[in-house]
Amino acid sequence: MEVIYDQDLDKIDFNRTPIAAEYESCSFTNCSFSKLDLRDIVFEECSFDNCNFTNAKIKNTAFKNVKFSECKLLGLHFTNSNPFLLELDFDNCQLDYASFYQLKLSKTNFNNCSLKEVDFVETDLNQASFTGSNLYGAIFEQANLEKANFLTSKNYNIDPDLNKMTGSQFSVLSLAGLLDKHKLDISH
Repeated sequence: MEVIYDQDLDKIDFNRTPIAAEYESCSFTNCSFSKLDLRDIVFEECSFDNCNFTNAKIKNTAFKNVKFSECKLLGLHFTNSNPFLLELDFDNCQLDYASFYQLKLSKTNFNNCSLKEVDFVETDLNQASFTGSNLYGAIFEQANLEKANFLTSKNYNIDPDLNKMTGSQFSVLSLAGLLDKHKLDISH
């Protein structure tokens, strides 16, 4: 497979341009990968800014130290990606309906992201940050949330009995999201 190194790729619709390659230290800006089959593609130390990955197929796709900023990643099943050296960072991204089932994502940033109905079941999110993110309907079960930062996140519903949460940070104003199962009437 061809290796593309240290390139700035701007405004490319990869539905019309072949994608099959390994990309190292590349930056992608305003590119579309929507509904593409990205099977076995390698992205290493790459950044994506304002790109659309909605419903792309990422079976065995490698994301090694990859940063996404202001990207649409709706319905992406990161669960199917290559877990070897998987390292992701998200800033101002739309990740609604994505799945991170059983992935190791320690220290991952999900900052100012929309994470509606995302699957975090059995995900290792030790020391992850959810600063400013909307977690409406996100599913956390048997997840490792130790030392995770939820201080400014909102709309979460996390059961402390079903997740490891030692040292996790939460705002006192959002504690109701940890007590939903008890059907309490909590007022400010």
